[in-house]
Amino acid sequence: MRVATDIGGTFTDLVYLDESGVFDVEKDHTTPHAYEKGVMNVIEKSGISTTDIDIFIHGSTIVINTLTERKGAKVGLITTKGMRDVLEIARGNRPDLYNFKYQKPKPFVERYVRCEVEERLNYKGDVITELNKDEVDKIIQYFKKQKMEAIAISFLHSYKNSIHEQMAKKYIQSIWPEVYVTASYEISKEWREYERTNTTVLNSYVKPIANQYINRLNIELENKEIFGTKYIMQSNGGATTFEHAKEEPIQMVESGPVAGIYGAQVLGKLIGEENIIAFDIGGTTAKCSLIHDSEVKITTDYFIEKSDVNAGYPIKAPVVDIVEIGNGGGSIAWVDDLGSLQVGPQSAGSDPGPVAYGLGGDSPTTTDAQLVTGRLSAKNFDYDVNMTKVQEVVEEKISKPFDVSLEEGALGIIQIANSNMLNALRLISVRKGYDPSEFTMVAYGGGGPMHAAILGRELGVKKVIIPVSSAVFSAWGMLQTDLRRDYIETYLESLNNLDVEQINAKWAEIETKATQEFIEEDMDKKNIMFTRYLDVRYVGQEHTVKVPVPNNDWTVSDIDQIIELFHDLHEQAYTFKLPDTKTEIVNIHLTGFGQVEKIKPLEIAEKLNSKDALLEIRDVYFEDKGWLKTSVYLRERLGKNMTVQGPAIIEEKQTSTLLYPDQSLAIDKYGNLIIETGV
Repeated sequence: MRVATDIGGTFTDLVYLDESGVFDVEKDHTTPHAYEKGVMNVIEKSGISTTDIDIFIHGSTIVINTLTERKGAKVGLITTKGMRDVLEIARGNRPDLYNFKYQKPKPFVERYVRCEVEERLNYKGDVITELNKDEVDKIIQYFKKQKMEAIAISFLHSYKNSIHEQMAKKYIQSIWPEVYVTASYEISKEWREYERTNTTVLNSYVKPIANQYINRLNIELENKEIFGTKYIMQSNGGATTFEHAKEEPIQMVESGPVAGIYGAQVLGKLIGEENIIAFDIGGTTAKCSLIHDSEVKITTDYFIEKSDVNAGYPIKAPVVDIVEIGNGGGSIAWVDDLGSLQVGPQSAGSDPGPVAYGLGGDSPTTTDAQLVTGRLSAKNFDYDVNMTKVQEVVEEKISKPFDVSLEEGALGIIQIANSNMLNALRLISVRKGYDPSEFTMVAYGGGGPMHAAILGRELGVKKVIIPVSSAVFSAWGMLQTDLRRDYIETYLESLNNLDVEQINAKWAEIETKATQEFIEEDMDKKNIMFTRYLDVRYVGQEHTVKVPVPNNDWTVSDIDQIIELFHDLHEQAYTFKLPDTKTEIVNIHLTGFGQVEKIKPLEIAEKLNSKDALLEIRDVYFEDKGWLKTSVYLRERLGKNMTVQGPAIIEEKQTSTLLYPDQSLAIDKYGNLIIETGV
């Protein structure tokens, strides 16, 4: 049996799958003060035999929560003499340009524990000044007095030659084995001094917390006799072992959300959809990503806490290109100082949660609005919902300030949430040069099916797919993902005059290293495969375009084809190309996959009578239509090839799918709901 668990802001999800293709799901509340307890609770609630678990895969929010809540370790930074203030200087591109009171984000390491050491490499990686170990020793004694818990090492040009970082780390570990140490070469071999240093610092900042959490989780699992292979999801969409995750926890910064995106990719391949917009709405956030030609986009230009007025903090690690906003089922609706209705980013979470939970929440949320409009049923909650209380809170805090009816106030909450989500969907599609009408939306998460039909139509998507067990689809995606490692190195060379033999040797060197690492993780060599990319730009440009390139040994004709492809991709991204301008490589990027066997979903039975699935007819409030009699169906009773005409609601264990009056859906052979949006 394979089991995947995914910790969200509100719920912890579980999916289990046996070798015959039979699977089931479970949900339980997230336990923020001890996440591993929530994992064990949902395993126990599922009733599965723990001794049957052969593979356990886990997605966690521990890293991103540690960063955003500032609950990490006390970190000291060791850097090259003269580079102490790189975290303070950061970048000059202020996001809030005309704000004279603007302040840069505060570094995670205070200046008094940012220490310089004598050593120097030039930009080619040649040693100019040897590492002064006596200075390292003095810094360590100072850090001990300051009670540092972790150390980050980031030397100038170490992406080109890591010899001094290796020496410094080895020395520190020999005289202070208890401290957690991260050297930048372990995390990133890309240039850009500030971004690389900040990433190294953040890895050290979360390392003690992540190590303690993974160790506690492992103990809990072994106490339940779960001794199978254990993996953790990484932000690049692949899995890695518990031990590797403990060394590079920053690779888990988007551990949970990316699994759903890869699940959408696998589902797309299964049903013949190559272009997909993956759309995930949970209790706290909404996340979306674009899959083009069955390829998930990866970026190393990732930031946390970045906004229109905040520069945020860069993380130079491979992360799925994802847009995330603070809108979900638990997002709180409020009226700002200018009298405008806002939804999110504040969330009621799981405790106290929406008013409907009856746990003390007194702020209206998107979930409460869905109840008031009849889109959700109080009968499907784990709690005894006090509808009178829900209506009173929405009436008092939203409807009265705007002098509208109760249902109009509730619908306003939903519409504002939809507007926020639509902006995010446009950011990953239209704003990047893609036509949404050429894509299919895969919507999942507890809230995805509620919003997808209207958002798909407004975005211009013709088809929306609600997968089986959509509420726990990210956990399902974990069961379909491969082990993955990304190897990215700065390789500044002219592409037009490239030495083919030299770059072929470089690719071979990285592939040999990757193969060895996969074999050490018990991956069979025949299941290891690679894909290659180049980050390319025009000479004189600052930023790059990622170009997929051949996996075989290159010839001169391959170089010509790569240049042509770069021109086309540049035009798609920036609306122009410069065919007469020289091009250059900035980074080479090898992705290694340790492929796991994909278990194909079972086909569902064909059922001829849709009336067997009809639960009730209830009033639901729609935009521009008011209250409409709406058919409510139980999803598990719908058979393949069956069709449903809107207005309708398809209810299942943890979510509901809303179908608008002029829309229809069909059920495919695997049980996915295929909605025609009416575009």
